Amino acid sequence: MQYFKELEEKMQFMVLEVTRQLENTLKIIHNPQSELADKVKSRDDHIDNYKAVIENICFSRIHGLENLNKQRVDFIRAVNIISNNLERISDFAVNIVGQLGYLKDPKVITEYNFKPFFQQMLASLEIINPALFKRDLNLALKICKTEFIIDKLYKNCFDTIIEELNHERNKQDLVTCIFIFRYLERMGDSLLNIGEAIIFSVFGEKLKIHQYQALKESLDSINTEIPIADVDFESIWESRSGCRIGKIIDPAMSGEKGVLFKEGRLEKIAREKANIEIWREIFPSLVPRVISYHQSRGNASMLLEFLQGCSFQETLTLQDEEVLQNAFFLLKETLSLVWEKTMRHEPVNARFISQLVARVDDVLMIHPEFDFSEARIGSLLTPSLNTVIELLTEIENSINAPFSVFTHGDFNSNNIIYNQKDQQVYFIDLHRSCYNDYVQDVSVFLVSNFRQPNFDPVFRSNVNKLNQLFFNSAAEFALENVDRLFKTRLALGLIRSFFTSTRFELDREFSGSMYQRALYLAEKLISHRDKPWEEFDFPTDVFRYTKY
Repeated sequence: MQYFKELEEKMQFMVLEVTRQLENTLKIIHNPQSELADKVKSRDDHIDNYKAVIENICFSRIHGLENLNKQRVDFIRAVNIISNNLERISDFAVNIVGQLGYLKDPKVITEYNFKPFFQQMLASLEIINPALFKRDLNLALKICKTEFIIDKLYKNCFDTIIEELNHERNKQDLVTCIFIFRYLERMGDSLLNIGEAIIFSVFGEKLKIHQYQALKESLDSINTEIPIADVDFESIWESRSGCRIGKIIDPAMSGEKGVLFKEGRLEKIAREKANIEIWREIFPSLVPRVISYHQSRGNASMLLEFLQGCSFQETLTLQDEEVLQNAFFLLKETLSLVWEKTMRHEPVNARFISQLVARVDDVLMIHPEFDFSEARIGSLLTPSLNTVIELLTEIENSINAPFSVFTHGDFNSNNIIYNQKDQQVYFIDLHRSCYNDYVQDVSVFLVSNFRQPNFDPVFRSNVNKLNQLFFNSAAEFALENVDRLFKTRLALGLIRSFFTSTRFELDREFSGSMYQRALYLAEKLISHRDKPWEEFDFPTDVFRYTKY
């Protein structure tokens, strides 16, 4: 198409201008000249104009009359990102020239190894257009790796200058040199953004370089012969803990089912892998199979079996009573089997209030109005939030579950997959699985349904019905296993989940509703301290929501 040729032409000119900018900056470092400095500054204006022209073309095409497919839209978005970062490189060059003017001795900078910075960046600039317009992932990866090389070069220069600051008298020039090398290092950051933008233009998903490398290594490990550029990567979600999750479809590798790619912090991914192995020893069909696992530095990645079905949360949106009842029946039966098979007759404490304390700062950052101080009204003294937490901690420390089971650990309804065809439920996102109080999973599940910001009457009705059924099932299990403190611990678990869930909800009314429920349960527990905990009770309306 004509405008893609137009974009290619503009990009070629812009890259050439930035290349000249760096070449002139290098010459100025060797031999400071006012004429060259003026050229650098004036060329920056030309580069700004190219950026503006490219940006206008990109936005006019995306919002124009042409019916662009996703791949072309992704390409245009990538071009815009690249032009923005090229313009930043030019700005940094201008900044370097400005810093050179502060040097008392212009030759000071030449005492350090600055040439490799420019060699690396000029080499990367040369391959930007081939990488972008030929969809060459190897060249894109080479551009990305330039940033790592420049980081090492910067570290060496920085350490040398810091050491010399202890001895040299001309400290002003040394500090100025640090600023100059810092701008060179930031140019490397821009090149990394450019390389990742090219990867995005090919995949249609924004992958960081370490995520791309992890994906490539994972695919190589299963000997797929399909080039990585031809693999269909469909992002599913990025969890709040920072993991990148995507579905990979490669007919030669896995038929139509595909596999799941998961990448994140080493500690979390390694722990999830270990927990999956434990789950598979207990119930092999309940969790996904690990196809491959890799770790590098502080990150790790896995390829997992992709489990067919929809999340339990999605079943709540269906206006089908039979589907919801069937999903609940399968979940109830599955949990009963898990809890019975993994039960250990040893006391355990879930430490719900400790979990709350770990998240209270995040809650108050979003909702500072939830914090309250001690107040007195006549003879009535109302405690502060900190005092309430202390009292709840005392209560919790005196109450244990009579047994433990192997829990999911993060039993949100979107971490449960329901497959109607195979009459099966599956568990995913298992990094927090451990032997613990089953009430941990019960309370998290109830609030994960409640906190959905969907106020459609049918949806809310489904949530209320499901939560009541789930509570009844858990209470029945407690009765059968002589767990007399079930409701007391559930109240603590609900306080934790209601209160901490408000950090994900900005709506004042809805977040306030969860907050008030947490306070209500806290007041019920505190007022019951002098009575037997076996007698503690609360209305189940606390996890039912009706919007008036």
